[in-house]
Amino acid sequence: MVNVKQSIAIAAIVMLSACSTTMDPIDRDFGEAHRWNFEQQVVNPDPEYAEDAAMEGGNGERAAEAVERYQSGDVEQPANIDTTSNVGGGPN
Repeated sequence: MVNVKQSIAIAAIVMLSACSTTMDPIDRDFGEAHRWNFEQQVVNPDPEYAEDAAMEGGNGERAAEAVERYQSGDVEQPANIDTTSNVGGGPN
């Protein structure tokens, strides 16, 4: 009976030792790729444009016309696009 209790105690110690963490220092570049990828996907919240350069999507006349069309209900409906196709060799 003593051998069984000792075996259980030893097994428990061995299993619990697997839960311990290592005290190895983490490399200071750890996670750098993740941070770089994140930064590449962030939009510049304060872009700088040249005084005479037009901003992307900044045509005021077209925007005003679009607002007028929207308010009057004369909006062009987008065409229906079917993104699926019947390709395959299976029975229909």
